[in-house]
Amino acid sequence: MKNIKIGFIGLGVMGYPMAGHLSKNNYELIIYNRTQSKMDDWLEIYKGNKCKSIKELAKNSDVVISCVGRDDDLIEIYDGNDGIIQLLKPGSIIIDHTTASAKIAKYFYEKCKKINLGFIDAPVSGGQAGAENGTLSVMAGGDRNDFERVLKIMSSYGKKINLIGDSGSGQICKMVNQICIAGLVQGLSEALSFGKKSNLDMSKVLEVISKGAAQSWQMDNRAKTMLNDEFDFGFAVNWMCKDLDICFDHAQSINAKLPITEIVKKNYEIIRDSHNSRWDTSSLIKLLS
Repeated sequence: MKNIKIGFIGLGVMGYPMAGHLSKNNYELIIYNRTQSKMDDWLEIYKGNKCKSIKELAKNSDVVISCVGRDDDLIEIYDGNDGIIQLLKPGSIIIDHTTASAKIAKYFYEKCKKINLGFIDAPVSGGQAGAENGTLSVMAGGDRNDFERVLKIMSSYGKKINLIGDSGSGQICKMVNQICIAGLVQGLSEALSFGKKSNLDMSKVLEVISKGAAQSWQMDNRAKTMLNDEFDFGFAVNWMCKDLDICFDHAQSINAKLPITEIVKKNYEIIRDSHNSRWDTSSLIKLLS
């Protein structure tokens, strides 16, 4: 897609740097965020234009990218009283990077298809660091033609970008991702606590086991900060609770069992409700101290 105008909705922890990468790649960018000051801050660093409303953004965009919080936010943006689907030009494509339900992705895909719009559900993984470094994993669902039209755009901030399958597949893939993370962080938390209480030199332990079968992204990026009681690294516990709720809703619909994830979800809810909902997901170790 050449000479396209991209509208970007949502300048949160992930969206802010993702939009920044699009600007660095010289795309003509229009930004919108509920908190106006976020747009002003962004424009002090990057090139682009802000708009006063998502309707203004829709009327001036060939591709709309959203990176917001949950299903309800998507309904408000695309389908509510101020929804913008009907304002987009035929042939336009929506890329939604929100972690949401497969059900809402399929709903918008079908609605867009009826009026000659494309809709790609494309949740991401890699955390704040991945967004800032432009190395996110992007898991997409939708039509291949639409995916290929916007692949170069997503490559601005994505290192590994796969079309998983039809509409909703990206969101289900993200559920798989979150289930993996939940179990890994719980296991890492227990191992670190176990080693620490055994009076081992954990720097030496990590140096050895991180080169063997126990190695993981979580170990490489979070083990030392977990041992130092540092839990301010992006993806917060309250968002993980939301994501795991989505996993369990889908699991129920397909009769899948998630016994370990159920335990971890309850632990995250304890942290959210009794400790600090803004701690990152590695804070599971706090329940073992």
